[in-house]
Amino acid sequence: MPEFESPTLADMQRWTWVLGRAQQMMLEQGLATMRPGDGAAAMPGMPIVPGFNDPETLARASDFWRDSLSLWQRFLNPGSDAPEAADNHARDRRFKAEAWRDNPLFAWIRDSYFLIADHMLKNVDAMTGLEPAQKEQLRFAAKGFVDAMSPSNFALTNPEVIEKTIETGGENLLKGLQHMLADMARGQLTHTDSNAFEIGRNLAATPGKVVKRTPLYELIQYTPTTDKVLATPLVIFPPWINRYYILDLTPEKSFIRWCVDQGITVFVVSWKSADTSMADVMWDDYVAAQISAIDAVCDALDVPDVHVIGYCVAGTTLAATLALLAAREQADKVASATYFTAQVDFSRAGDLLNFVTDDQLAMIASLSPDGFLDGRYMALTFNLLRGRDLIWNYVTNNYLLGHDYAPFDLLHWNGDTTNLPAKWHLSYLTDLYRDNLLVKPGALSIDGTPLDLTRVKTPSYIQAGREDHIAPAESVWKMTRIFAGPLRFVLAGSGHIAGVVNPPAQQKYQYWTNDADVETLEEFVAGASETRGSWWPDWLGWLRSIDAAEIDARGARIPGKGRLAAIEDAPGTYVRAR
Repeated sequence: MPEFESPTLADMQRWTWVLGRAQQMMLEQGLATMRPGDGAAAMPGMPIVPGFNDPETLARASDFWRDSLSLWQRFLNPGSDAPEAADNHARDRRFKAEAWRDNPLFAWIRDSYFLIADHMLKNVDAMTGLEPAQKEQLRFAAKGFVDAMSPSNFALTNPEVIEKTIETGGENLLKGLQHMLADMARGQLTHTDSNAFEIGRNLAATPGKVVKRTPLYELIQYTPTTDKVLATPLVIFPPWINRYYILDLTPEKSFIRWCVDQGITVFVVSWKSADTSMADVMWDDYVAAQISAIDAVCDALDVPDVHVIGYCVAGTTLAATLALLAAREQADKVASATYFTAQVDFSRAGDLLNFVTDDQLAMIASLSPDGFLDGRYMALTFNLLRGRDLIWNYVTNNYLLGHDYAPFDLLHWNGDTTNLPAKWHLSYLTDLYRDNLLVKPGALSIDGTPLDLTRVKTPSYIQAGREDHIAPAESVWKMTRIFAGPLRFVLAGSGHIAGVVNPPAQQKYQYWTNDADVETLEEFVAGASETRGSWWPDWLGWLRSIDAAEIDARGARIPGKGRLAAIEDAPGTYVRAR
């Protein structure tokens, strides 16, 4: 038997060229069939089938084949000039390694992926006969598929993984498998080192006391750090979809600590993660809880009103609370309202609208047999909204490359999930996201009182994130067209979290303001003034413009020294409950 000889490099290059040339010949033949007068489209008597052989579809197919042919020609002739990459591809962090550009094979793999992805999304956009919501759902699904099929997600098509595997003798894959098995066991993707942070030590560490506890929330009052404080205290309502300490991260990032240092008496509500005892909790209960916290602070500090902040879903609820107070002629309990990335008109609520179909709602109901929805489901939903960054990036780095998890406080918070009352969550998705009832006067009621947001005259500060994928800026802007009172709209750089949690000391991002009376977000942006850095000082100036009166930071301004006795040290019990 003749001895087998391994192919030389020249042999491999020759056969690669032969295969490439064969592919090029097939592409050229395909292009010929797409020319007017040739192929199936020109056959007499053949019916025109939309999406198959209509002129527009054939033109798009011709473009795809032509681009594919060009790609193969560049692969077979590496010395030829390649076109400039589109901006979104040139900045794609998945392909930052030099091998994706310098190695002809991996450059071809990368460019083939971009070509297929671009044409797939173009074909979805070009589809006709679909309702706008259906097309958006299809595009969302196509984008998710495109992100999942990236060659960077697979060991054999990612040059970094191949190099790492050779370098470590496969140890990276074993370590990555260990990471993956651990995530499967906990039912949740890990984003950061779980041992780097601890609640009460380097997260949620601003000194204070729990001064009120109900079955739904704990009320925390923070210890003043200034001799004088604003006479009007501040009550913060964070979203109960997540832990409250997004506003009290590490000390240098804490919005709460910053407010305390600016001479504000700060209270925050820490919501209880849902369990079987909360199976019957509805939206009315959260509105009642906000009013309860406002009343408790007014009574404890003997003040007529408070400033309030509502973040995301708690901001939506705050709008309903103010409408209820207005209907009851009690609006004067609130001196001002600030909304962080909150929505009241959900007609342009972005990709989350893809999760309120009848099938999705039925699935959520089936996942809640004990009356509450496991927080890991919501974590997965939010991860899917940014799958490239929050899913596949970690598949590559931690499963394939076997990297250790880096400490990141914001991602630690992101993975610290909370459970949701199932009845409330379903009604919220149905009444607000799907049916958009909150902006229809009288369509929703709280405790038997119809809600009308147009009656809200409370001075409002409305903050939106330019790159927010959960509460799109255009959706948040709609709030400015509904409230009747004076308001200030600020568009912050970055997104749903980083756009809010942006301490002045870090000198990151920017924000835009426009004092003109404009109708649309586009008009706002066109005439806006840009300011570098954090918008927090702008908000503080606005808050002081409402009422700048100050008093000594003593007596009831010290947690536990007023009518509300201290129950335990902050951050309390509910934030730690799982």
